[in-house]
Amino acid sequence: MLASGSSGNAIYVSDGVTSVLIDAGLSGREIERRLALRGIKTQTLNGIVVSHEHTDHIQGVGVLARRHKLPVYISRPTMQAASTRLKTMPSSVHFECGVAFQLNTLLIHPFSVSHDVSDPAGFTISSNGSKIGIATDLGIATALVKEHLKECVMLVLEANHDPTMLMQGPYPWPLKQRVSSRIGHLSNEASRDLLNEIQSDRLEHVILAHLSATNNTPAKALDVVSRVTTGTKIQLSVAGQDECGELIRHYTG
Repeated sequence: MLASGSSGNAIYVSDGVTSVLIDAGLSGREIERRLALRGIKTQTLNGIVVSHEHTDHIQGVGVLARRHKLPVYISRPTMQAASTRLKTMPSSVHFECGVAFQLNTLLIHPFSVSHDVSDPAGFTISSNGSKIGIATDLGIATALVKEHLKECVMLVLEANHDPTMLMQGPYPWPLKQRVSSRIGHLSNEASRDLLNEIQSDRLEHVILAHLSATNNTPAKALDVVSRVTTGTKIQLSVAGQDECGELIRHYTG
């Protein structure tokens, strides 16, 4: 997790052969810096996959694509909505939610989520018999979302807000309504309930992501979600905004 939160989101995924970014919502230079902190060269990337057009997910996409001649995998509606911010890119590949595509050795399956943008996507990424799931920026965990996230070895799940902090906090009422709506963001409790439904014996790591700096704390998110992971082998952690997380390795076979 290079960054997670309302100021920028980016995830690095690699199977040792193919390496991609899921979103690039920091500046290009900052993403390069954070990759370097983990010993990763930006030149080894094979592409950028974009979930939706909000700035905290695409800020560095165009710069990195042009600088390193990276293909950008993006849906057509998202591309149209983000075109003025992405500007000219060397190569774009359009995917459709619900249709898996191959990115070298990675099988990426985008699926629709509920958020207030043109064509928001979550993703599963499979390689060597293992699957990871990424679901942030969604207001409700639909049956479709749950089905895609089953049997993952690792999950990145949104735990955006504590409902009491949100309602008692400084946001104006329309923004509070938007965050808590079906096209907003998952609360800690909603993330817990989703995890409770989909966890399996295969699941080893869960990373709570996109925490609000105003309406949540890592301690609150962990306290709520850990109620369904206690006694399991799942390692539960929280992704931060200001520094990149450790490189989590999963070994197959």
